[in-house]
Amino acid sequence: MPNVSSVSEFLLLAFADTRELQLLHFALFLGIYLAALLGNGLILSAVACHHHLHTPMYFFLLNLALLDLGCISTTLPKAMANALWDTRAISYQGCAAQVFLFVFFITAEYSLLTVMAYDRYVAICKPLHYGSLLGSRACAQMAAAAWGSGFLNAALHTATTFSLPLCQGNAVDQFFCEIPHILKLSCSDAYLREVGFIAFSFCLVVGCFVFIVVSYVQIFRAVMRMPSEQGRHKAFSMCLPHLAVVSLFISTIMFAYLKPPSISSPYLDLAVSFLYSMLPPAVNPLIYSMRNQELKDALRNSFEYIFLKKL
Repeated sequence: MPNVSSVSEFLLLAFADTRELQLLHFALFLGIYLAALLGNGLILSAVACHHHLHTPMYFFLLNLALLDLGCISTTLPKAMANALWDTRAISYQGCAAQVFLFVFFITAEYSLLTVMAYDRYVAICKPLHYGSLLGSRACAQMAAAAWGSGFLNAALHTATTFSLPLCQGNAVDQFFCEIPHILKLSCSDAYLREVGFIAFSFCLVVGCFVFIVVSYVQIFRAVMRMPSEQGRHKAFSMCLPHLAVVSLFISTIMFAYLKPPSISSPYLDLAVSFLYSMLPPAVNPLIYSMRNQELKDALRNSFEYIFLKKL
């Protein structure tokens, strides 16, 4: 029986069979990747270069932009290379690295979105205690906890998944290496251990989701009690971008992993995974900048500075 050491590479699922469509997909992926790089890069530069944006909310937003860049850079460059060079292969080590990095960035981003919900809760429901509850040290510790949770979760799942013997071939029904599709190649009952870890991670995900929901219930109750319409508008402007990002992130992942098996197919899985792995990193900067006047002003000032410097 072949084991894991006999697998030197995996074959990823191709987006198209014809050369014309492959090149079209490459152009599409390149456009999405450049948009994500530009949007998140602008947020990073704006927050880093403008002192008045050195607040907890923008500190967490900077971390979110870094995670978005890492997430989309884990999957999209390899998909672009495969489409451009008409290949499906990825090395065993490359597949393991892709699984580790993808789980790392996804877990850390979800943890960070939970922390950002707490930030919005304190800012609106406990504004007098905001400075004491979310000082620079506390923010750094919460961000480090988000990144650390991603690392531990990724290390746990990657080590367990790639310790399993594989005897069902090496074709992965996905455009990047993803744990559920690799588990399908296993021929050992040991995969139940990884399923147990996935169930544990799912419980943590539900716990974070409940925390976010409860936080926003408290936020909306506090907002509705505000006597000033201007105050309510400002509070909603602070919360709606984060709520939109959370909704996009959770809805795409839930549809990917909880859809009924009866409607599952390789190409539907491909389309859904494309949405949850590439859409949020590309769209998040747009969501945050649309209703955030401070961020838009900072970006405008940066562009004006660059333009005047060139003149």
